Amino acid sequence: MICENALGILLTDINKNAEVEFGNQNMLKDLGIEGIYVVHALKGYEVQEQWVNKLFADNDMDFRFVTDGDPSKFTDNLLSKYFNPSIHNIQSEGIVSCTLNHILSYEEIVRNEHKYSLVFENDPYFLNNFQQNISNIVREAETLKPGFIISLENTTLKFPSPYKRKRGKYLYEADTGRCAGAYLIDLQAARVVLDDLKTKKCNDIIDWWHNDLIRRDIIKMYWAHPPLVEQCSHNGKMSSTISSKNFGWKRQVRWNLQKFYKTYVLQWFRF
Repeated sequence: MICENALGILLTDINKNAEVEFGNQNMLKDLGIEGIYVVHALKGYEVQEQWVNKLFADNDMDFRFVTDGDPSKFTDNLLSKYFNPSIHNIQSEGIVSCTLNHILSYEEIVRNEHKYSLVFENDPYFLNNFQQNISNIVREAETLKPGFIISLENTTLKFPSPYKRKRGKYLYEADTGRCAGAYLIDLQAARVVLDDLKTKKCNDIIDWWHNDLIRRDIIKMYWAHPPLVEQCSHNGKMSSTISSKNFGWKRQVRWNLQKFYKTYVLQWFRF
């Protein structure tokens, strides 16, 4: 009953906060966004699945769930292709599965030669005018050297310094990611990441692995500002089995207070 009530509130929020006048899938393809992938699990995430289906349908976004990395499909050959042998001693099955589904998304991107792709985890919450913001981001991305990931989310509540922001500029180079709940990745980045895995296997959760790739200059990271997406497992609208965050009104109040403070107060002390 709690899950059903939470889903009902979320579906109502689509009409209140999401930009349902998104246009159509042709607009995304015209921008060069040729693939949309949602990292998902086969069991235990039914509420998230309904949420994603509704949200993306209302925004006229064609997507596919990526579930081939589900724990039920683990094999030694599959895991050894991408991970160190010790991964099971370090990370839980859920974390390994999540990271693997991100990697399998990159395989699809390279196989289909998608210029740009959007990768989401299964609890996105769209902010403001997603259509206009993603259009601005892609136009600016055209000026970047290929081989990048653009963080679209605010999960860490970290933002570019206000002293470095410029009017009409939407992308800011960063030395870390902001988790991996929502991002744009170009074809070259997907290629070099998969090439790197041939010699240096993954040993981390997806967020930390991205940071390692950035430190080793395998890919470049950019933060979109303003952010386009929140994760429902962080803003209190949903729970997640691989997150320690609670959901409910108390979590939502804490999140909104933290967001206000870090967006409008703390940012002025970052240079």
